[in-house]
Amino acid sequence: MTVDEVTAIASSALYLVIKVAAPVLLVSLIVGLLISIFQTVTSIQEQTLTFVPKILAVFLSLIVLGNWMLSELSGFMVTLWSDFSSYVR
Repeated sequence: MTVDEVTAIASSALYLVIKVAAPVLLVSLIVGLLISIFQTVTSIQEQTLTFVPKILAVFLSLIVLGNWMLSELSGFMVTLWSDFSSYVR
């Protein structure tokens, strides 16, 4: 196994992590931004107000996107294990 192959595997793994995590992080970012705007408009300065809606939004996004996330991760692992014999040589 050459350095180029290891670099390619690591690169595709990092890309997959970013691709899988991005939707959930974007949902959290958007909900946090909307709640911050709401707090600014209403002059409510409660720090704990953002946690419950963010947790609910992330939980719902994991429910909706979980199947896709798991299929992407398992597809990557199947690809890695199917090429395992070429890595060992």
